[in-house]
Amino acid sequence: MGTLMALFTLFFLAVGALVLLAIAATALKFTLKLALLPLKLLFLPIILVVVVIKLAVLLTIGAVVFAILIPIFIVLAIFAAPFLLLAALH
Repeated sequence: MGTLMALFTLFFLAVGALVLLAIAATALKFTLKLALLPLKLLFLPIILVVVVIKLAVLLTIGAVVFAILIPIFIVLAIFAAPFLLLAALH
């Protein structure tokens, strides 16, 4: 009977230690988040500048591709128009 009681005591102590470990980990995580909040707020403008520059570069690349494709489409339309007219009349 004493052995079973010692086993239950050991089990409950292990469960208590596990709960204590989980609470300590949660508290540490919250403390770390709270401590790193000023750094996160400090880097927000830098991240904003990077995102704006990225969007500007993508928009510029899109405009360049569009500006290159327009003359190509015009030249293709000039060469294809007679064939399209002949195909429509025939």
